[in-house]
Amino acid sequence: MRKYFLVQGTFLLLAVSSLIAAEPDAREVVRKVDELYRSQSSYAEMEMEISTPHWERTLRMKAWTQGTDRTFIRITAPAKEKGVATLRVGNEMWNYLPNTNKVIKIPPSMMMNSWMGSDFTNNDLVSEFTLLEDYNFELARPDTARDDLLYIEAIPKEGKPIVWGKQIIQVRKQDYIPVRQEYYSEDGELMRVLLYRDITRFDERRIPAEMVMLPQDEEGRTVIRYLDAEFNIEVQDEIFSLRNLRSG
Repeated sequence: MRKYFLVQGTFLLLAVSSLIAAEPDAREVVRKVDELYRSQSSYAEMEMEISTPHWERTLRMKAWTQGTDRTFIRITAPAKEKGVATLRVGNEMWNYLPNTNKVIKIPPSMMMNSWMGSDFTNNDLVSEFTLLEDYNFELARPDTARDDLLYIEAIPKEGKPIVWGKQIIQVRKQDYIPVRQEYYSEDGELMRVLLYRDITRFDERRIPAEMVMLPQDEEGRTVIRYLDAEFNIEVQDEIFSLRNLRSG
């Protein structure tokens, strides 16, 4: 009998150990989400569809990145906005307006402002703040959790000038591809929801080709669609320069 309980105890210990080992590392999941659209370098062609109760418009644009601290975006259509560009290097960001031939430096206080009238902010487009570097996070299990998803609660690190009180990121267990991201105020109110849709293969990488931002305090939405993308390619340093910002 003693031997029986010893064997049973061993099996129980092994079962618990295997469950602990199978628990994913929250930091590794967040790292994959952070790098999903960027990698070491990237190039992408996209369109942004902005819808409000009063008007709609669609922008076409091209974007280049190096790591998480360099981003360059150039609008290619429609004609009214063609040539408008955004550059971020480190903690500095500039916009170029071809109609006035002016380069405007964006102060930190405006990073949460709307980009081109969309529901995405300046920070969303150029990623001044990243989940991996600027948030603390842990796995969560809400009452409405689905068995095929992981839920990560991300809370800004102390001292970071981030307006969100927390974010909840939902990713697929099988490949850590995000499906939903919720943004909460410091008072715990849900402010906006980002949906990830249409998983597509670009350059041997599968990403959600459509991102839908839904503000919760007003009507309307903004959709970003990836039309083409390449990752871990050679991107010249000159792209991320004020000279290129003006060049058109």
